[in-house]
Amino acid sequence: MVIILAVVGVMGYIAAPTTETFLKRSVTLRQGLDLKGGVRLVYQLDLSNTAQADRTAAVDSTRKVIERRVNSTGTTEPLIQSGQAGNNQLVIVELPGITDVNQAIDLIGKTAQLDFREQDSANEQSWIPTGLSGKQLKKASVSFEANTNKPEVSLEFNADGAKLFGQITERNVSKPIAIFLDEEILSAPTVQQKITGGNAVITGTFTTEEVKQLVNLLNAGALDVPISLVEQRTVGATLGEQSVKESLVAGLIGLALVALFMLISYRLAGLVAVLALIGYTLVTLGLFKLIPVTLTLAGIAGFILSIGMAVDANILIFERLREELRLGKDLHYGLEEAFRRAWPSVRDSNAATLLTCAVLYFTTTGSVRGFAITLAIGVIVSLFSSITLSRALLRLLQINRRLVTGLEHI
Repeated sequence: MVIILAVVGVMGYIAAPTTETFLKRSVTLRQGLDLKGGVRLVYQLDLSNTAQADRTAAVDSTRKVIERRVNSTGTTEPLIQSGQAGNNQLVIVELPGITDVNQAIDLIGKTAQLDFREQDSANEQSWIPTGLSGKQLKKASVSFEANTNKPEVSLEFNADGAKLFGQITERNVSKPIAIFLDEEILSAPTVQQKITGGNAVITGTFTTEEVKQLVNLLNAGALDVPISLVEQRTVGATLGEQSVKESLVAGLIGLALVALFMLISYRLAGLVAVLALIGYTLVTLGLFKLIPVTLTLAGIAGFILSIGMAVDANILIFERLREELRLGKDLHYGLEEAFRRAWPSVRDSNAATLLTCAVLYFTTTGSVRGFAITLAIGVIVSLFSSITLSRALLRLLQINRRLVTGLEHI
């Protein structure tokens, strides 16, 4: 009981609106595009040079690259999904709470085609592709030059890339090798000796922020097809502050009605269920802030739905307890039997809900995925409140004989 109360107490502290940090970690409640506002971008894909059989894969690959690039900016709960308008393939990007719109547009739209070229022996002003490109890149990272402390990009190639890079540097000793990004030359260092190990460095007059952005682009990969921005729109929060307050009031009214029903139907045991429900609410909200979960309108709906589901297990247990007491069983035995026999039904119903949440999470994006997350967290926490917290409270009440009568007349 002490452990349970400690868990509820800590989560209640985290769930408090005034709590913004916990153990030096930010625990502010994140809000999605419909609650916070943000930016909506629509990109059109140019599939004219892509074979018909490869277009579906190209669209999916482009969407994933854009998603990796957006995630590198630290945007919370972005929505990136593919769509279609007539014969045009689109990728829709929603960025809640974004501040630097131009930076996001610049990051998403770049193609990030990296390749290494050697000098043409017949014409020193032209460069010949070597076959080494971003496809052989294993990882890019930010580093600093030892003597000048200038920021630079460190490249690490995979096994094929390392072998190819060794061959290129071996035949170009005392000659320059140019590093191109999107057909623009970044640098053309002169090879001093054969380089083995598959490591290279891109230097130049970069700022630290430019190096970080370049690293993000290279690690995210190149877009499979060209894209163009066809729509840019700043989205205001669809729910104003007053609407959010009204939603919270509606949730509290629903919680109060559920509590009233439990008190009327199950008396003292109903009071136990209400206390467990309060503990459930505090733990769930604390987890939302701790994980963290970005709340959208759909996510709030999932949370409110899970409140109603949280008492389902208590109703099954209390009805089973009534049956055991009608059969003449004593309270202690009846209580243990009620939990034991109700558990299979509680387990199976919650497992079915969690499976549905998993399907929604892995097959959808955006607000639907947010609904699945909040509902799944609510179901998992409800098991804690109904099976663990309620059981501990009911066992504790058995110690006081004056309260036993209240339980026996459930």
